[in-house]
Amino acid sequence: MFRALKEKLKQLKEKIDISEAKEKISALVSGEVVISAEKVDEILDELEIALLESDVAFDVVAEIREKMKSRIAGRRKKIGESLYHIVESELKAALIEMLDRNYYDFEEELERRLKVKRPINIIFVGVNGTGKTTTIAKMAKRLMGKYSVVFAAGDTFRAGAIEQLEEHAKKLGVKVIKQKQGSDPAAVIFDAIKHAESKGIDIVLADTAGRMHTKKNLLDQLEKIKRVTKPDFILFVDESIAGNDAVERAKMFHEAVGIDGTILTKIDADAKGGTAISICYATQRPILYLGTGQGYDDLVKFDSRWLVERIFS
Repeated sequence: MFRALKEKLKQLKEKIDISEAKEKISALVSGEVVISAEKVDEILDELEIALLESDVAFDVVAEIREKMKSRIAGRRKKIGESLYHIVESELKAALIEMLDRNYYDFEEELERRLKVKRPINIIFVGVNGTGKTTTIAKMAKRLMGKYSVVFAAGDTFRAGAIEQLEEHAKKLGVKVIKQKQGSDPAAVIFDAIKHAESKGIDIVLADTAGRMHTKKNLLDQLEKIKRVTKPDFILFVDESIAGNDAVERAKMFHEAVGIDGTILTKIDADAKGGTAISICYATQRPILYLGTGQGYDDLVKFDSRWLVERIFS
């Protein structure tokens, strides 16, 4: 996980260590040295390249750089204190601060809303092939220990989409509300909500057609789904390994319908690690869950410290 960024940070550490060895002699007299702005800029130039090459968006890198420079430049460093460890500590703090911005615990918020409204309607959006339907099944498995759920087969566009959701539903013991392929997806999800109301079901988990963010007709359809079914949450699903493509898609879906959070799949296969950071920044909405494998239990709550520690481990 995050192999590329780890390698870049390792190279940066080696460069800083070499540079520090040359400065130790000048520090022997006073017992400490002031970290100059020039030295910080030199380090941040290297760090900037490492972050950009790891799919961290330019605007994000610029903010990280500004924060780190203000925190490090002019600081006094004792002999033997590692400059790299100072840089690492401040980078960790900047990343965690960025990832935790606007974060909320989805399940706590879900429980709060269920006290005043049932059913809760959750719409899943994203492009084809990113694990959206499987993520719906994982979410169902996660919630079924406490709540009752029903699936809405709102992807009436893709051949085989309804059957795929039905296969997951059969394994999990969940009912699917569906219509024939080509039906109005807003009507399907509306029917699922009415079914949930009549049966006392807590949560509707609604699939939608995977649509490219450039297809206006499909985005218009998504706007209709939002208008007709009034979702309580709209969750964007994409692959961590998609990098900047995932960031652009998240921005477009957020601009089109407004997302409430992101679920990133295939985090276990991500060699770079910058996607989560960039999506948080671009949408000003949190990462809520990470997909860590193919099993129904392989959906974990997002934890910024867990993610950051794996970048540096």
